[in-house]
Amino acid sequence: MSASKGLLATLAKGALLPQEEMLEVGRKKGKLYIGIPREISFQENRVALVPDAVALLVNDGHQVVVETNAGKSANFQDHDYSEAGAQIANSPQEVYKADLILKVAPPSLEEIGMMQPRSTLLSSLQLTVQPENFVRELIAKRITAIAFDWIKDEDGIFPVIRSMGEIAGGTSILIAAEYLSNANNGQGSILGGISGISPTEVVILGAGTVGEFATRAALGLGASVKVFDNSVYRLRRMQSAIGTRVFTSIIQPRVLAKHLKTADVVIGAIRVPQGRTPCVVSEEMVSEMKVGSVIVDVSIDQGGCFETSDVTNHTKPVFRKHGVIHYCVPNIASRVARTASYAFSTIFAPILLNIGEEGGVDKMLKNNMGVRYGVYLYYGTLTNKYLADTFKLSYTDIDLLMAAI
Repeated sequence: MSASKGLLATLAKGALLPQEEMLEVGRKKGKLYIGIPREISFQENRVALVPDAVALLVNDGHQVVVETNAGKSANFQDHDYSEAGAQIANSPQEVYKADLILKVAPPSLEEIGMMQPRSTLLSSLQLTVQPENFVRELIAKRITAIAFDWIKDEDGIFPVIRSMGEIAGGTSILIAAEYLSNANNGQGSILGGISGISPTEVVILGAGTVGEFATRAALGLGASVKVFDNSVYRLRRMQSAIGTRVFTSIIQPRVLAKHLKTADVVIGAIRVPQGRTPCVVSEEMVSEMKVGSVIVDVSIDQGGCFETSDVTNHTKPVFRKHGVIHYCVPNIASRVARTASYAFSTIFAPILLNIGEEGGVDKMLKNNMGVRYGVYLYYGTLTNKYLADTFKLSYTDIDLLMAAI
């Protein structure tokens, strides 16, 4: 008995002695080699990273190479990037030696040919304008490809789509204001209103992000706003978000036609997850609109929601049909390229820093479900069912591939 008491006393005394400290084993931080090529897509003025974001990455120990004049259309000079610590490359071949390529528009087949095998691509997908062998060429090089327009944030929202939608919504109202004025052979009206004069009537089709920010901009200018959408939920959500009551209605042809007749501006802001945007405004409805009224079809990149819409560009942005001015440029955000580039950088810079902190793309994808949602190729393995069905290829769920890491 006394022996057991002595043992307990010895153990208790040992517990009070200084113990070895157990230190956490930190992750091995990765150093990224990031390439930012100059965009060659028609009228693509945006750049994926602004100089401030480049400086942030370089200060964190990463290497960034930027092709000369990559930011020129957004009014960022090579000097701005070199001062931020980037290496300026005189040819795209130098840029595509990087392990991680970051660009706005998807790469052309020629650009894919310059990419390094088993490298990582972060860009938009824009599947409707891609050649049939686009995905196959990426598969052949065993590329890990992430569509940034499919990336989700912590709230399940697509941050890139929302940011570009906010820009397109606000800009669409400013565009309409330009084409109502005499300066652009419009009817000579101010968008909004002044004391003693009836305000401009703005009809907005769609209560998503574009519709919400178009509504905010139009209300801010003093216009009378009417919003149509086929979802009562979206209409309620928009009313709550903007904090004021506006005219809202489900899209019913007779009701819509009635309000189009008195509208000065109509914004097409209907978006669908996949496929073509429904055409909700017939040519007959357009023919009964006021002469000199303005249509801005933001949905034109998915086919447009007006029967009279035809794709235009930033050089020749408008045409008239039935006396109505049509603005049908698909890439409205590129019209304000500097703002859009900053919006991209606020999303991409944290992702790139996270890749470095996690020690590489693989570990980041394993731990970041939001970015993982945007992956459509993982080292050449197709991971997206929609693409697999479109191109008649086999695919493997990305979660199964992550489980093997």
